[in-house]
Amino acid sequence: MTPKTVRDTTTLLPFLIATWPEIKRTKLKQWLRFDSVQVNGRVITRHDHPLAAGDIVDIKPTKAPPTTTPLPPGLHILHEDAAIMVIHKPVNLLTIATDTEREKTAFRILTDHLREVTRDGTARLWIVHRLDRETSGLIVLAKTEEAKLWLQENWERMDKRYIAIVEGIPTQAKGTLKSHLDETQPHRVYALDHATATTREAVTHYEVLRSGFGRTQVSLTLETGRRHQLRAQLAQAGHPIVGDTKYGAPTNPIRRIALHATHLRLIHPTTQKELIFDSPLPADMARLVPTT
Repeated sequence: MTPKTVRDTTTLLPFLIATWPEIKRTKLKQWLRFDSVQVNGRVITRHDHPLAAGDIVDIKPTKAPPTTTPLPPGLHILHEDAAIMVIHKPVNLLTIATDTEREKTAFRILTDHLREVTRDGTARLWIVHRLDRETSGLIVLAKTEEAKLWLQENWERMDKRYIAIVEGIPTQAKGTLKSHLDETQPHRVYALDHATATTREAVTHYEVLRSGFGRTQVSLTLETGRRHQLRAQLAQAGHPIVGDTKYGAPTNPIRRIALHATHLRLIHPTTQKELIFDSPLPADMARLVPTT
């Protein structure tokens, strides 16, 4: 493209839009991200870079954007827009940092990925909710603080469904678990039948899907979202999740907690549109209960 001379004080992106009106705004922004725009012979990536009269702006499109570092196996971005990112988290990956692990977390990996893709070292994500290390499935992250606050304030309006393989066979095919959870201890939550000054009510709806091998596959829908809610409530009901030795499970055949976040229905924080995401049951969990 022919270099253009700036006539008046402005900033880079508005100048690009006004000077090359035949080019789509998204394409101009892409060229900015991927080192295709030069001002006075120097590559500029900031859309708000100040321009002065006499500056020379040139566009030299690259053939393709540079490759980015691949995400770890099993970590997938299912949806991304200006406000949210919906991902599938694999088993054995923390959602956020702990005292013993600061780097290998979904939050850190995806933040680095976002900064690499956008070429913006200040880009960031916000945690809306989390899954335990040994739990796989769907998570939503916010890309603005406003989106994070709106989602958390309206979290009980969203549908969150899990599938668990539990020990034993429940006597009722469907029902509701109601209890009061004491979350004051850092490593374990205690489910009580009565409220105390340190508890919060927890409500979970369950439905038996199938049984076999002394285990049961159940669908779990959260009405409240407390820490370790499903694990503590199922243990209290006498059916701890397979592999959850912390909450009394006697077996651990797949070397992890047999819990998967399978369904997420969101109300988008800015458009208010409904978004639905589903993640199939992992193969290691599926084989724990026979299909016939």
